[in-house]
Amino acid sequence: MEWQFTPQQVVKGEVGYGLADFRRNLRAEVAQNLGAAAASDGTFDLLYDLCYWLATGRAPEHFIARFRHDPPVHQFLEQVAPWMHANGQMLGAILQRSIMDEVDNGATLEQALRAADGAARACEG
Repeated sequence: MEWQFTPQQVVKGEVGYGLADFRRNLRAEVAQNLGAAAASDGTFDLLYDLCYWLATGRAPEHFIARFRHDPPVHQFLEQVAPWMHANGQMLGAILQRSIMDEVDNGATLEQALRAADGAARACEG
């Protein structure tokens, strides 16, 4: 995806771009690149999970390796992973902003981390 702002602007709160916005834009990107059916089925969920994996600082190879017993999915992920880096960075910025907002509202860091993780995972599937 392409944005008119940076992940740093999201983290700083200079731009209001949240999880729902990200998911809507990712779904549109998937539909544009892979077709409408892919945007509404497991392909979108798989790509969102990859973005979340990247957003939490994990290596794409480890995510892809989880699908080594499913050759078509494994190959698909190997092909698209290089293009998902920016999406992972943006999702990471959204999660960071969410954590900061929770802490500003009185949550402990641990509570804020759990809330951000829960919000991101609640969107899965």
